[in-house]
Amino acid sequence: MFGLKSKKPRERERFYLLPGQGGSNFYRKQKLIMAWTISVSVIFGLIVAAVMWWQAHPHL
Repeated sequence: MFGLKSKKPRERERFYLLPGQGGSNFYRKQKLIMAWTISVSVIFGLIVAAVMWWQAHPHL
């Protein structure tokens, strides 16, 4: 009941890796994700900076 475990044999927890989730594929995938993250961040930052500059200098 309270705090007592059942006597039933429990099936082992299984952990499955799909293709690309382990080993060298995992690191390649992580590098690709990091490259895309940095690229999108730089582009987004440039767009925001351009909009802020345009807002500050409307006469140009």
